[in-house]
Amino acid sequence: MTGKLNTFLGNVKEELQKVTWPSKKDTYGSTMVVIIVVMFCAVYLGVVDMILSRLIQVVLG
Repeated sequence: MTGKLNTFLGNVKEELQKVTWPSKKDTYGSTMVVIIVVMFCAVYLGVVDMILSRLIQVVLG
């Protein structure tokens, strides 16, 4: 059991050394894109919700 665990952890270490980590600039840019998309989706869904709520109020009125 210990041998398999050591082999696994060794393989994990090898794979992590192959990873190319993003730069600080890349991470910042990606984070900004995510924040902007989330804000856009929130505004869009809020507007759609408001329109549908008013439509239901008119129909049930």
